Amino acid sequence: MIDRAQKFSLARQAKLLAFSRSSVYYSSRPVSVGELALMRRIDKLHLEYQLAGIRMFEVGHMHVATLMEKISIKATYRRPNCGI
Repeated sequence: MIDRAQKFSLARQAKLLAFSRSSVYYSSRPVSVGELALMRRIDKLHLEYQLAGIRMFEVGHMHVATLMEKISIKATYRRPNCGI
């Protein structure tokens, strides 16, 4: 679709194809080895303890929450009854 060897600029090609210009220049960053190891550990612990949430880990809670969301894991526990 986008050809860098074209005579049109990348911005013009993106406009013609109705793409966001920022998506043309974006290249995803590979996941680090440390994050992969942490995701494997989270997944392993989740299989053993489905009730385990982000507070079970000693690294940052928000980082663990982000990784759990990335690998589609949620703790299964009883939620409060909000009257619905």
